Amino acid sequence: MYKVNYKDGLAKSATFETVHGTVETPVFMNVGTVAAIKGAVDIRDLEEINTQIMLCNTYHLHVRPGDDVVYDMGGVRRFTTWKGPVLTDSGGFQVFSLSSLRKIKEEGVYFNSHIDGRKIFMGPEESMRIQSNLASTIAMAFDECIPYPSDLKYAKDSVARTTRWLKRCKTEMDRLNSLPETINKDQMLFGINQGMTYKELRIDHAKEIAELDLDGYALGGLAVGESHEQMYDVLDYTVPHLPQDKPVYLMGVGTPENILEAVSRGVDFFDCVYPSRNGRHGHAYTSHGKINLLNKRFERDDNPIDDKCNCPVCKRYTRGYIRHLLKAKEALGLRLMVTHNLAFYNNLMADIRLAIKEQRFDRFRVETEEAFREEN
Repeated sequence: MYKVNYKDGLAKSATFETVHGTVETPVFMNVGTVAAIKGAVDIRDLEEINTQIMLCNTYHLHVRPGDDVVYDMGGVRRFTTWKGPVLTDSGGFQVFSLSSLRKIKEEGVYFNSHIDGRKIFMGPEESMRIQSNLASTIAMAFDECIPYPSDLKYAKDSVARTTRWLKRCKTEMDRLNSLPETINKDQMLFGINQGMTYKELRIDHAKEIAELDLDGYALGGLAVGESHEQMYDVLDYTVPHLPQDKPVYLMGVGTPENILEAVSRGVDFFDCVYPSRNGRHGHAYTSHGKINLLNKRFERDDNPIDDKCNCPVCKRYTRGYIRHLLKAKEALGLRLMVTHNLAFYNNLMADIRLAIKEQRFDRFRVETEEAFREEN
């Protein structure tokens, strides 16, 4: 059940009830591609920084350790000991990212594993079966992420195929959820809107998939090469045609500025590798903007990463110490940086929800974006 509690313009703060707990939106999903956050972050760390939902990847877990292994271990939540909701990406993005290792057919996609080269086939039914084995809270429909740029004919054909695949996903999920051996019989399905930056394609596809009455709707094929302005334009003309009583998810996005702009256009769910990836390279997100702790000026800095942050890292460790760990290539440095950055994102989302509730979101958006215009 999805319920909008507060609105400020198009920005909305809502609650989304799942079998594994209630999610407050707007929400950032921490990316645990292979059922772990890169940077040695522990599940207890995620709990301490108020993480709401974790994202895992269907293709990667299918390749290693195998979705059958995860199923035998009780599903991805029991496997990892994570108690909250989990969203699994369908593997559709790998259709895009592994372009040199795959062939797209009507029945699905033929891959060569990026690990050992073995042949893999994944279609809508296979993706649903794998995600059912993983027993995630939310399963994403299998789609093709259209490369940018693509010509109109390619985009049209791809969108039509994605729609056919979505209907097959829905049929197969309904079947799987009815089986006695299924771990999560309340698994939800989100459909994905595609169409690159073609306005009519995006709108027509949004209208078509809205009729399927799914649990939620995502916008895919963005943040793959188009400009930020083009992405915002897609949101402007597409989101109004998605169901207003269902959550909206912008896949693979993004920076704090991207998130704020998307929230102002009615988006609920986000995910991105930036907090963990940037953290592992010494870049920290703070209330004053982004800083690079590898800079020598932080060598003797005894301040926390962010003096306004109450995460466990900022409560205990200094910039100077963390910089030393990073320079010495100690794993603890990565863990502290990633933990702080994920905490920053979680706190940002909580601040966004409060600003919407208090009818001051636009002012909050402008002030926060200003802080990130230049790296400190």
